[in-house]
Amino acid sequence: MSRSGLLTIGVFARSSGLTASALRFYADSGMLEPASVDQTSGYRYYAPDQVERAVTIRRLREIDMPLERIAEVLDAGGRDAARIIDDHVASLAHRAHQARETAAAIKAGLGSAPQSPPVRANGSVFTTAVEQILTATTHEPGLPVLNGVRVEVSADGIVLTATDRYRLSTRTLVSTRPIETDWSATVHADDLRLAMPWTRRQHELRLSTQPGSVRFRGDDDDDAAARECRTLAEPFPDYRLVLASLPDVRTRVLISRNALVRSLESRQHHRVRLHVSDADSTVTVSSKGTAALPITAVVTGPAVELEFAVTTLYPAISTAVGPDVMLDIARADQPVVVRSADNGDLTTLTMPVRPESHRSPRAQEGPAT
Repeated sequence: MSRSGLLTIGVFARSSGLTASALRFYADSGMLEPASVDQTSGYRYYAPDQVERAVTIRRLREIDMPLERIAEVLDAGGRDAARIIDDHVASLAHRAHQARETAAAIKAGLGSAPQSPPVRANGSVFTTAVEQILTATTHEPGLPVLNGVRVEVSADGIVLTATDRYRLSTRTLVSTRPIETDWSATVHADDLRLAMPWTRRQHELRLSTQPGSVRFRGDDDDDAAARECRTLAEPFPDYRLVLASLPDVRTRVLISRNALVRSLESRQHHRVRLHVSDADSTVTVSSKGTAALPITAVVTGPAVELEFAVTTLYPAISTAVGPDVMLDIARADQPVVVRSADNGDLTTLTMPVRPESHRSPRAQEGPAT
């Protein structure tokens, strides 16, 4: 097929305001497939007339609309599409009202060197992304880098990554202004946690690196008010090699994040089993002491059964971006890739465990890095 007039994924991403990773997510979910894919290199190309659809998807995701409802909007058009959007906004308003009432009740009960050129990010978006990534950090003697968050700044955006070897999380954010210079640093997770209450209150953050630390400046541009976080000198694990080395996906699941989170929260046992059925398009969550719960899902590929430690799987699902998560499954003994996309994207690798009947007391599948 001639690719004359088609756009590369990078150009298309800039035209639509989406990241390349988000475009791959939407392509794999069938929401926005490229016009052409090079069978040799795997490069994806898009037609210029697909930009409008991409922008519409992005804007609908900005109001937290699930992919299933977005598909209905795109297929309906006209008044039917407007009705679907109005219904969704009304649902958001209802949930916001409930959240305000709950928050009010809770509060009543509580009693109330040369620096790199700065990169700019929305303070609340950056803070939320860091908090999602921090769930994959850990204190481990002899491996201080596992208690660090890798910050990588380039023209593609701001990439945040952390791993505790059994889980790996990486998220891409869009800078609020063009990025002048590439830089990277591994930031001490404990310092980031202490800075989060302050960064959340800033409309715009400016991040810059200097020897031994990363500096955060906020809205008032006051050096005295700036926050600094230590950096770690140890090499960060090559997470890109890990992602590139994953086996081919055999089963893909698109499922409601909230439904899966609620099911995991109801588990009484420390291990949980997921049975993915292609026959009736469900994911059944089961564990000792709690009734099995089937959740409707979009399943592509053969049925598969996996077991997880709840403490490993729950953070990967609960911190996902947006109302849906995609599970890419290769085999029951390989990392499961949990993906979600919104204003930026979040990818998490989480390791299954061997079925309990065949598992030694401390055995677990190999680390993610």
